[in-house]
Amino acid sequence: MNSAAAIGKSANIFWHDCPVGKADRQKLLKQKGCVVWITGLSGSGKSTLACTLGRELHCRGKLAYVLDGDNLRHGLNKDLGFKAEDRAENIRRVGEVAKLFADAGLICIASLISPYRRDRDTCRALLPDASFIEVYMNMPLELCEARDPKGLYKLAREGKIRGFTGIDDPYEPPLNCEIEIQQENGVCPSPCAMAGHVVTYLEEKGFLQE
Repeated sequence: MNSAAAIGKSANIFWHDCPVGKADRQKLLKQKGCVVWITGLSGSGKSTLACTLGRELHCRGKLAYVLDGDNLRHGLNKDLGFKAEDRAENIRRVGEVAKLFADAGLICIASLISPYRRDRDTCRALLPDASFIEVYMNMPLELCEARDPKGLYKLAREGKIRGFTGIDDPYEPPLNCEIEIQQENGVCPSPCAMAGHVVTYLEEKGFLQE
């Protein structure tokens, strides 16, 4: 595609195609690029699952990369706060980066609270061929707050943090996620069990083979 298009604030931008495409990269890597988008409350286990899944895929000889929400706010998104519009822009940027990783043939694991359904759906729309896999860490607020690994719930309850998801800002759970992970008889699955669940899905959908 070499026609001019109105992109952002400029009309003088052209798309440039390269001779090596996504299919070529996937053949080289012997896997199919996709985005595993892990969403849920703070303390629900998103980062734990992301890192465990990344390690499991690595051990299987598959190339994956983790985009962690907190880590990205140290660099790519360090200019953003936590107002609704900043949260939306945070997710938009991560969605675009995740799309590039998937196009490169990688299994991109994005781990973010991403509290608003509309923003997650916008990221889903960027990916073709059902290659956006939404994983919902459906853990109760009481459990997440009891864990409070970063001490943020305590600060939110004391009024020292405003707009904290689950306390004074909403979390909108997915309506049609591909994978939902929750407690079983009041017990949380182990990190390995959660990662295994996702790996099984990826295998069944053909993402771990060219």
